[in-house]
Amino acid sequence: MIDIKPLASSSAGNAYRVSDGTTTLLLDAGLRFSDIRRGLDFRVSELAGCLITHEHGDHIKATRDIMRAGINVYASSGTLEAAGLVGHRAIAVKSKEQFTIGTWTILPFDVQHDVAEPLGFLLANSAGEKLLFATDTYYIKYRFQGLTHLMIECNYSSKILDENISAGRVSVAMKKRLIRSHFSLENVKDFLRANDLRQIQEIWLLHLSDGNSDAELFKQEIQELTGKLVYIADR
Repeated sequence: MIDIKPLASSSAGNAYRVSDGTTTLLLDAGLRFSDIRRGLDFRVSELAGCLITHEHGDHIKATRDIMRAGINVYASSGTLEAAGLVGHRAIAVKSKEQFTIGTWTILPFDVQHDVAEPLGFLLANSAGEKLLFATDTYYIKYRFQGLTHLMIECNYSSKILDENISAGRVSVAMKKRLIRSHFSLENVKDFLRANDLRQIQEIWLLHLSDGNSDAELFKQEIQELTGKLVYIADR
């Protein structure tokens, strides 16, 4: 059974622990290492690996410490180069070329963000469960079958963003960056409608904006759309 524990999920830092009961992984490492250790109840040695989506600091802050702790870090060549991550613990992976870590079979896929070579990850375990992890992207061109767990960015609402722009709280320049780098509530809904959700057990909404989102509204609208259990990752 897949267990998901958000350690942090915001522009200040992103990190998530996932386990299938046998193999434990860290998805992104955008916190201080001390905070990650605390979030893992100081059981860092149980981590079998760390998957990194891209090189922004709120996703890689503790990566070097993770590697020094003897844990392999997996990311695209573009991300590793942009982040300056080298050594035998820095392992390059490619979009649409699967690899394994313990009981997980992992398929990276390309996403859309304003960085070198960002990735999302589809994780399947030996029990037949499938977890999709995608953050910091404004669009996902792929469709997925048989998902049981979904961890997906839901950064902002276009309506809330436009209201903030009208009120002078957000600049037009910020809007232009958001719509080309982050997943809106509206785009998340389109993605959900386009995918096979019949086996979904739970949906986690990640990386909500501090000022351009509404956690309760997002949760309610996704639950109404899907009929599934929805959680908001801690910010």
